[in-house]
Amino acid sequence: MYKFRFFLVSFFLLLTCTLFSQNNKVFIKSEKVLYKSTEQGDLNLYFYRPLNFDSSKTYNCIIFFHGGAWNNGNYKQFERQAMYFASRGMIAISAEYRIKSKHGTTPFESIEDAKSAIRFVRKNSKLYSINNQRIAAAGGSAGGHLAASTANVKGFENSNENLQVSSKPNALVLYNPVLDTGPDAWGYNSFLRRMDGKMTINPVEGSPFHGISKDSPPTIILTGTNDKIVSVEMISRYKKKMESFNLRCDVIFYEGAEHSFFNKGEDFIDTLLKSDLFLKSNWYLEGNPSVKKQYQ
Repeated sequence: MYKFRFFLVSFFLLLTCTLFSQNNKVFIKSEKVLYKSTEQGDLNLYFYRPLNFDSSKTYNCIIFFHGGAWNNGNYKQFERQAMYFASRGMIAISAEYRIKSKHGTTPFESIEDAKSAIRFVRKNSKLYSINNQRIAAAGGSAGGHLAASTANVKGFENSNENLQVSSKPNALVLYNPVLDTGPDAWGYNSFLRRMDGKMTINPVEGSPFHGISKDSPPTIILTGTNDKIVSVEMISRYKKKMESFNLRCDVIFYEGAEHSFFNKGEDFIDTLLKSDLFLKSNWYLEGNPSVKKQYQ
């Protein structure tokens, strides 16, 4: 009788964590974990673990930051990507962070939160069975900016945290990211709008492009040639500056694609495939990509 009950409980837990559709898509239920409490509210990470997760093993990790111009959006923007990479054997995480519409904050608080998220994961890597030397940061648009900021932007750390624990990721996967918040860039005025026009901090201080250094991690950027926010010229300058430090920066342009193209149709499949191959080349993944098997 005990064995039968144990079987039923185990079967129920499996069903609540994973479901398989007829076209081989893998659905994985996330686990919500509080990583930071602020005056404006609590912030959570949503963990997506492999189907055969074993807490005695160590897994490579990818953390996603959603877009929304530092004003709106939520962790579900990258839910499909997170489930996919979990199905490939990584621990995938989608992060909340403070945004203007909900918390009344500026992009600089968003940068701080993104750094806090990576520091939390690295600090608690043993608890969550994560390889703390294989933590990739990913994001789209403003979320791509935040991911890149954790790698390149100095400062905006939470002084209440253990700053001996690094908030820098080991790789970047960026989808039409806002990489320049200097005076001539779209990001500059967008930052000012989120700051209600009050330049208490110069937006350029939050610019990943201006912060590129010899310590910047290997990066892939996937973006469209018809993006009115993230220009081809900006991405090309970013790549050129990375390469001036002999750093890897793969750029894939999607002809005619507009902003936020990466979650739509065939572009979703191809950007996910290219991200998989990039991570595999950096030893985050093994085996062959399964994205076409799952989504075509």
